[in-house]
Amino acid sequence: MGFWDGLALLRDLLWRGPLLVLLPAAGILLTGRLRLLQLRRLPTAFRLLLRGSGQAQRGEVSPFAALCTALSATIGTGNIVGVATAVSILSGGPGALFWMWLSAFLGMAVKYTEGFLAVRFRVRLPDGEMRGGPFYYMERGLGKRWLGRTFAVCTALAGVLGIGTMTQMNGIVQAAEIFLDTAKTVTVFGGEYSWVRVMCGLLVGCGAALVIWGGAQRIAHAAERIVPLMAGLYIGATGLILVTHAAELPAAVRLIFESAFGLRAAAGGGAAAMLLAMQHGVSRGVFSNEAGLGSSPIAAGSASTDDPYRQGLIMMTGTFIDTLVLCTMTGLVLIVMGSWRNTALEGVAMTLDAFGRGLWFLPPGVSDGILAVSLAAFAFTTILGWCFYGERSIEYLVRGKHLWAVKAYRAAYLATVFVAPYVGTAEVWVTADILNALMALPNLAALFGLAGLAARETARRERR
Repeated sequence: MGFWDGLALLRDLLWRGPLLVLLPAAGILLTGRLRLLQLRRLPTAFRLLLRGSGQAQRGEVSPFAALCTALSATIGTGNIVGVATAVSILSGGPGALFWMWLSAFLGMAVKYTEGFLAVRFRVRLPDGEMRGGPFYYMERGLGKRWLGRTFAVCTALAGVLGIGTMTQMNGIVQAAEIFLDTAKTVTVFGGEYSWVRVMCGLLVGCGAALVIWGGAQRIAHAAERIVPLMAGLYIGATGLILVTHAAELPAAVRLIFESAFGLRAAAGGGAAAMLLAMQHGVSRGVFSNEAGLGSSPIAAGSASTDDPYRQGLIMMTGTFIDTLVLCTMTGLVLIVMGSWRNTALEGVAMTLDAFGRGLWFLPPGVSDGILAVSLAAFAFTTILGWCFYGERSIEYLVRGKHLWAVKAYRAAYLATVFVAPYVGTAEVWVTADILNALMALPNLAALFGLAGLAARETARRERR
């Protein structure tokens, strides 16, 4: 067994074993303890999001900017490439989309709790700035500093080696190489690569450096401007396809439910297909919305609010937007256009095929351009958001005493962005899945331990 085969086995053991049980279990527990808060309070959450949090409070950024920072990290290649990977006939098939929905519904309760605890247990630094996130509620809520340090190390690694850089750059390059001519090659690191791949690394790396070196506030301000625009463009394009193919939507929804329960197996026997769809749906759903991963509460901890309840509700809307809107629209387009059945296509190529079929009435190249721009914007903001998470993790580990460590991490992160286009697709996703799992395990332990506290304080807040 080779090195990457061993890592793939580890990935499967983590996602088919403990995480396949613990993630839904945490969602079910919190949904019950919070009395279906994600249903009861979703309208309230969107009202808070739209009107802001009222008077200025302690924190670096507004609650909306904190949500946009979190969304900038969650809305990425997972919404396009990850969904295509999950619903492919060689993976889980259309049934994976059902398990994404279920994980997102339960994940909304998880995301609320993460945002609540991030503000509830955050700390004020000597310079007056606020810091929050899983490492602080693990240390101050559970009294387990070692668990917080473990989570911080895993988060920093996930940012620099997995979900933050590698997968995002890989998605950008895939889209650009399909859209642009790749005949011309350039020698880099002793190998021959298309000029498109090389230019993607240079342009995205330089653009990321301009924002990232400006610090957390510049990242938040960039996210606050880019996220609504890019989400609107993508929703408009996918919505146009679905509206023009509305007659085929009932059959697509029926296929999703039949495949989810093995009634119409996409990849082998019924039980095996159901397990495969569940694994890919849950893992890709978590990869996309990051509920239970513990990343978004790092952004929530910097919000200018003193009310954990309000910030928890606002953060909860992120899972709804990311998975129940964006991922669903991608999945339905792939199913309606039949691209999910093509075994010759994978990842972004499958989504490009679906867009080309669905937007056939547009001038040549326009549908490809819309998807390429959306994917590039999604991936770029994810790169920014995960650098923010990684820096906060390093800051926690060194306790703010060695700022050179944060700057060194920032430099290493940007170096990885430049190098990422030259790493293979399969290796990228295996590494990202493993690092995501290693983040989720300590965070889930904290959520189980603090579920009662969050439920009691939420109930008191709702009675007021």
